[in-house]
Amino acid sequence: MFPYHDENKTQRSAIVTLAIIGACVVTWLFVQGAGMGYPLAASVCNFGLIPGELTATLPAGVGFPMGGGLVCVTDTGRQYSNVLTSMFLHGSWMHLLGNMWFLWLFGNNIEDSMTRPRFIVFYLLCGLSAALFQVFAEPNSAIPMVGASGAISGVMGAYLVLYPRVKVYTLLTLGFFFTSIAVPAWVMLLYWMFLQVVGGLTQVGGKGGVAFWAHIGGFLAGVIGVKIFARPHRVASHIRSDWKPDRVGW
Repeated sequence: MFPYHDENKTQRSAIVTLAIIGACVVTWLFVQGAGMGYPLAASVCNFGLIPGELTATLPAGVGFPMGGGLVCVTDTGRQYSNVLTSMFLHGSWMHLLGNMWFLWLFGNNIEDSMTRPRFIVFYLLCGLSAALFQVFAEPNSAIPMVGASGAISGVMGAYLVLYPRVKVYTLLTLGFFFTSIAVPAWVMLLYWMFLQVVGGLTQVGGKGGVAFWAHIGGFLAGVIGVKIFARPHRVASHIRSDWKPDRVGW
């Protein structure tokens, strides 16, 4: 299933969501060299999150091959700042475009359910939870972890809680053919989560290159945290046409 549209209209512009997308795109173009060999490898190594580095279970100097004869070597220290910087890095054009599409599709409504400062904090906390969940699952890993998908998973978890019955239009692959179907959000989101759990349980030592446990951790953080950050009157306003966004409050 690949979602491409939902029937959940917003009451205001998703400024923060667009800003996050812009930050990821700018980072990809100017820090990661739009995927060029050395800039991409250097950014992932220097600013990605290496679980074994954060937990200090790997000594300095442990190498991880990056391809093209390049090796990422662990540094001294835990590199705490990489927990944040890794959220804005990506490994390929498809990684970036896929993440940004999911962020736009679900993020605009979740931002709409909160004040903008709250959405920023919520998004970053989901990303933090995702990163720590992956580190807990693979504390000795030397593989750098990058991507916004952990934080976006939190946004998707929040969407499941707030708008489970909203119709989401998805592309379904049937062999060589594609068809479009509309399903309740809870069907698509729980199906997606099922795939993450299966992937996490079957992937050995992170060799598949996908941080499934980060997706799971971010999703759970979104499910738990959304009721704290969402404004109760905004949730109710989903079925009202006269709601106006307030301009005050954290």
